[in-house]
Amino acid sequence: MDFIMPPTLPAGGIPWEKVLPPLIPRLNQTYGQYNWSPKLLIPETDNTSSAEVNCDDSGFTVQVDVKLFNPEELMVKVTGDFVEVQGKHEEKKDGAGVTTRQFNRRYRIPKGVDTMALESAVSPDGILIISAPMLQTEDSRIVT
Repeated sequence: MDFIMPPTLPAGGIPWEKVLPPLIPRLNQTYGQYNWSPKLLIPETDNTSSAEVNCDDSGFTVQVDVKLFNPEELMVKVTGDFVEVQGKHEEKKDGAGVTTRQFNRRYRIPKGVDTMALESAVSPDGILIISAPMLQTEDSRIVT
């Protein structure tokens, strides 16, 4: 079965809330004892990422919101062309319950960044700042 796609998509993407209900008419807002809404079938994008990556002539910087983690629960390492950030927090509850929160993120390090000078620190307001200067080349040195 071939599907004919329009040559261009609307600026806001596919209007799934208008497309999906006609495709699934038998659900009629319920499926068994469960309520149904188009939002359940719409894929979510990862807009929860609260990281900012910058690279300019002065260097490479990554800022990651880690307010929910203590500094000792974070690990920053360089693997190949990437800087990896990992965080893991465990909270023991009364009884047998344990709450775990963890994340793993990777950020590509641009060419020309001095990875041997990479530094990381957590600011007082809970922002992990990873930074590294650009490599110094013969052309960029100022001769006096």
